[in-house]
Amino acid sequence: MPLTRGRIVGYDDERLAFGFTMLNDGETVDCQISDAAMDELAGVRGSPSTVRQAQFLEHRDAIERIASRLFDESRVVKGSVVRIFTRHIPANR
Repeated sequence: MPLTRGRIVGYDDERLAFGFTMLNDGETVDCQISDAAMDELAGVRGSPSTVRQAQFLEHRDAIERIASRLFDESRVVKGSVVRIFTRHIPANR
């Protein structure tokens, strides 16, 4: 069952990732996409942290599809974070 849209958490300077949540039958699932993965998806390199929210919003549908797929493919333990890295970005985006 696909996850549904949650809320935007924002940029994490320590993890160099953008956080967001999704919902699994009403339960919150924490998610993150790395800077490198977001740049890969956008077809750019080295974007500054100040543009990450706009970048996330521009590619939100694709990012959420990837997070939902990763959640469905793995046996995510309650409380764990779905993390998207460059290896999760499809080559034919």
